[in-house]
Amino acid sequence: MIEAGLDVHVFAGKPRDDFQIPGDLKKYHLRERTSYQGIPNSALVRFGNGVRLVIKYIWRYPVPILRSLNVFRYGRSAATFSLLYQIIPFLGKGPFDIIHCQFGTYGPQGLYLKQVVAETAKVVTSFRGFDATKSVQAHPDLYQTLFREGDLFLPVSHSLKRLIIQLGCDEDKIVVLPSGINCHTLPFSPKTLKRGEPVRVITIARLVEKKGIAYAIHAIETLVKSGKFIQYFIIGDGELRGDLERLIGEKDLTKYVQFLGWKSHEEVIRLLQGSHILMAPSVTARDGDQEGIPNAIKEAMALGLPVIGTQHSGIPEIVENGVSGFLVQERNAEALADRLSFLIDNSEKWADMGRAGRVRVETDYDVKILNDRLEELYGQVCKKT
Repeated sequence: MIEAGLDVHVFAGKPRDDFQIPGDLKKYHLRERTSYQGIPNSALVRFGNGVRLVIKYIWRYPVPILRSLNVFRYGRSAATFSLLYQIIPFLGKGPFDIIHCQFGTYGPQGLYLKQVVAETAKVVTSFRGFDATKSVQAHPDLYQTLFREGDLFLPVSHSLKRLIIQLGCDEDKIVVLPSGINCHTLPFSPKTLKRGEPVRVITIARLVEKKGIAYAIHAIETLVKSGKFIQYFIIGDGELRGDLERLIGEKDLTKYVQFLGWKSHEEVIRLLQGSHILMAPSVTARDGDQEGIPNAIKEAMALGLPVIGTQHSGIPEIVENGVSGFLVQERNAEALADRLSFLIDNSEKWADMGRAGRVRVETDYDVKILNDRLEELYGQVCKKT
């Protein structure tokens, strides 16, 4: 996108020392194009530094500085200097054509930034899952102003589109734009099972409720008891790891289920290449949290793995039941075990399923195609008055 003539700058919350930009994005110099808000956690430090920022910048940028301090319009965000810190990276860098908020929860902040420091900019907001589900449970009116004043909304799946329409978004402002993957760096390889080799099943997920890992573990237990030669690898970490490890111990599955923790993207791809089947047992969490369409599914399909997923959020939009994998109802360990058992007993079907998955991902989820579409949408929204 940058090569096509867009002048892109990234404004983020806090830097992460452990974050590594993928190799194919380094050429865009994203680190050099990124600014951070740097809002101190301590109220005292935030106030002291905020006063110094006001003194430093008010002479050069009086209008946006004074706007950011308007407590009558922006309430607590202005009174705590939070809005002041948010606008600092924007000063002297405009004019801006578009403010693209990468999650719905950043949309209201994007509107504030438009009003304070980028009045002519269009506000584009992506919705990726939790922001259209969990986030509105406690705050049903969270997006009321955003839907009215925002210019374009980009949910990553049709299921999320339906949700934000129910929340009050004008359908005419919505375009479904999934997150893409770079298919050219993911070589397709049909999956086969060698004699005497265990079937290697893999899940890539944060260990949180909506990922449904406990149901996958129960499914593995069923297959182990039936005598299937199987190994289950879980990549990721999270708040439920302790509970899941106890479950594995209680079920006497430590020889069959292994937690691998967080891995780099390159390591994840190698592990996917060495696996036979991806399992994505996502569920709607008790707090309403849902997926968009997990990138792990897209990458697994691109590499040739059949997928067993659930009838959850956007997963049925990418996994075609019986063609590129299987879909079962949420929270149904028996159904997961049944479909997994079928794939184990019919390994000759893996290659055809893998090819179907590859075609689907290349057609609908290739990052180059989707980036070109995003650039086109930017041009269209900028022309609107």
